[in-house]
Amino acid sequence: MKRTKRTKLVHEGSYVAEVDVELLEEPEEWSPHLSLEDAYRLDDVRQALRRGDLATATRYARVFSLTPVAV
Repeated sequence: MKRTKRTKLVHEGSYVAEVDVELLEEPEEWSPHLSLEDAYRLDDVRQALRRGDLATATRYARVFSLTPVAV
């Protein structure tokens, strides 16, 4: 099994979170795929951002606030 580190972006409202995950590559399985733990982490971050709970989101990811640019 080969493990590759990647950063997934989660966009929710005016926030974006960078979540570090590992992609798993196996010859017998659909590849690449996330571990169940990483998939739950992405869901937890998304739900925390929806609730506006930045303390929980920052426990699992780097959170950024998006600001619109006026033209």
